[in-house]
Amino acid sequence: MSSTPPVSTATPTSTFGPSALATPANAVSVIRLLVAVPFFMLIAETPLSYAATLLWIVLCITDGIDGWLARRQGTTRSGAFLDPLADKVLVLGAMFTLVSRGVFGIIPVMIIAVREVAISIYRVFAGAKGVSVPASPLAKAKTVSQQLAVAFALAPPTALDARWLWLGFLWLAVALTVISGAQYFWRARTAARAGLAGAV
Repeated sequence: MSSTPPVSTATPTSTFGPSALATPANAVSVIRLLVAVPFFMLIAETPLSYAATLLWIVLCITDGIDGWLARRQGTTRSGAFLDPLADKVLVLGAMFTLVSRGVFGIIPVMIIAVREVAISIYRVFAGAKGVSVPASPLAKAKTVSQQLAVAFALAPPTALDARWLWLGFLWLAVALTVISGAQYFWRARTAARAGLAGAV
């Protein structure tokens, strides 16, 4: 009498442990950081160009690839630092370069920059205590709005003839920046009162 082999219920193990450094996801983050400087130079020289727009789209896509690789092969502490760092450097660098070219206004970009730096510092302190601070849905929507604002400000068809489009996404990003920042602050305050040492 034949018997059916038991079905394994074990979950697959991650390819990389939390302390791993040399991972594909980290490699993508490092490449994004290395491309940042020539990308900013390209914007400074020709802020309205298809080349800059295409490169920005590629950099935004690699952000998703980075996250997909991390989820598939295992998240790491180094990746939790490098991925947000690459995002902040690229977005803020692109925005401030557009400010220097007179495209973006300084006020909305400064609001975004202050929030991003504050949350990054908070993540560093929380991470030192072993607390993970994942991005909220509002924060993810904020990032997409920032990316679209830069993309439409760089693309020649929309940069001049549809200023309302990228201005709309820029101020939407500002609104989501303030709201999501307040959300992080409220969660941290609530957790601290509950004695969870900043867990969110």
